[in-house]
Amino acid sequence: MRHRETEPRTAAGLDAEQVANVVMRGLSAGRTVEIDGLGTFHPDAKAGFRFEPRRQPQVFLAYVTEDAAAAGRLYDALEGRGFSVWMDVRKLLAGQNWPRAIESAIDTSDFFVPCFSSRSVNKKGGFQAEVRYAMDCARRMPLDDIFIAPVRLDECRVPRSIQRELQYADLFPDWERGVRRLAQTLRRARGWRTWED
Repeated sequence: MRHRETEPRTAAGLDAEQVANVVMRGLSAGRTVEIDGLGTFHPDAKAGFRFEPRRQPQVFLAYVTEDAAAAGRLYDALEGRGFSVWMDVRKLLAGQNWPRAIESAIDTSDFFVPCFSSRSVNKKGGFQAEVRYAMDCARRMPLDDIFIAPVRLDECRVPRSIQRELQYADLFPDWERGVRRLAQTLRRARGWRTWED
């Protein structure tokens, strides 16, 4: 789902023919090629390739470097529950324009999950910029849609702008309970009620 209107653009500023060539080279080498937000191309002996569109809801995880271990744990927990999760250290490629890739990943995600902690709430930098960008994206959505689903990693103060408008889930002191609550919220938000937790 797109949250803002943009001109058509492709990965790293490549045109469609260049992207197709990159995909075909990967497939020819026997590799699986994933395009974030779109799906995955798999080598196929008979047809040359087979394409699997992304069906799972995509979740963007925002966090500060100091919380990378907890964010990685959350990535694994949500992926294990059937979500397609986007985390910079697991998705960005060497040489990729990361500010553009991050904005694109937020734009194409179904949900934005900022991980608030005592380390992140007062730290200047990318995390704050990602939260602001996601808030701008959320302003263009229908009022009852859930896009931003904040979590707390520890007993921290959530910024007033978030606290005033959004409910958050605590992933402490009971990690499993917090993750279960987050996953249930995300599923219900878009009508994915057929999944069991």
